Amino acid sequence: MRVLVTGATGYIGSHTCIELLNDKNTQVVGFDSLVNSSEKSLKSIPEISGRGIEFTKVDLVNLQETQKAFNAAGKIDGVIHFAALKAVGESVEQPLRYYENNIQSLINVLRCCNEFEIKNFIFSSSCSLYGNVSTLPVSEETPLAQTESPYAHTKLIGEEIIRASVKVQDLNAIALRYFNPVGAHESGLNGENPINKANNLLPVITQTASGLIDQMFIHGNDYPTRDGSCVRDYIHVMDIAEAHVSALKFQMEGKQSTAFDLFNLGSGNGVSVLEAIKAFEQVSGVQLNYEMGPRREGDVAEIYSDSSKAEKVLGWKPKRNLEQMMSSAWKWQQNINQSL
Repeated sequence: MRVLVTGATGYIGSHTCIELLNDKNTQVVGFDSLVNSSEKSLKSIPEISGRGIEFTKVDLVNLQETQKAFNAAGKIDGVIHFAALKAVGESVEQPLRYYENNIQSLINVLRCCNEFEIKNFIFSSSCSLYGNVSTLPVSEETPLAQTESPYAHTKLIGEEIIRASVKVQDLNAIALRYFNPVGAHESGLNGENPINKANNLLPVITQTASGLIDQMFIHGNDYPTRDGSCVRDYIHVMDIAEAHVSALKFQMEGKQSTAFDLFNLGSGNGVSVLEAIKAFEQVSGVQLNYEMGPRREGDVAEIYSDSSKAEKVLGWKPKRNLEQMMSSAWKWQQNINQSL
């Protein structure tokens, strides 16, 4: 089996490549523009897996470049599409960049799936498209509220594009709406390492603990939550990676009964930002220097998942707890620190 992973050098993409390579009969082709990631993961993947991926640098927003890369890749049995810009705050500041990049790249990949007769497609979606919902936990049947950021809106539009596409091309598609991926591979050899300023909570925490960031800011302490900080459903990145592989195998085995389906991926537990900080401090023994700041535009107050559908249909459920998320992220950061 040959699987194409777009955004292969990114955080979730690289961990999914590792998980795919656990199957000795699977070959992995990787595409990435390297706009928000580096080629370092191309070294860590074979360190962990014993073999690497076939990598091509490609800007998926450019159709001709994308077609050329697909043609050179040879036969592909399935695509896992991660490639996208993903910072909520940045998307508010640069909406046109996010719409162009996230939507045009998806359209081009779907065109190539049709052109090169690829019949299996997994889409990296997001819980952010639910918006500020009135009932929790969130299931796939929860009515969508207004999206709070251009990033979230691109994921909603993306799902709609895929839903329309499967009606007119021979394609099975699954959208995985995951919540807040954190942590790193248990080896400490691969994790989240943004080349631009860290936006996600765990890299900010570990960089603060390392002294790379002098002080971290909590975006809002006046939300209608138990301690005033945002509440999120954190899930280990390797659990997310395993879910993508499970979804693809589900398709490849002919078990998907509808051309388009979607699943939530979360732990089902809401954890506040302050609770996450305390959990990290307990695991690491490091006291974090943080300050309360104003709310960040685009953030929802509280969200966590009902992921029972994924367990029932895909046979997937998360295995790793909050302590493992924190300890693996810290192990990865310490590994990075040694190379600085």
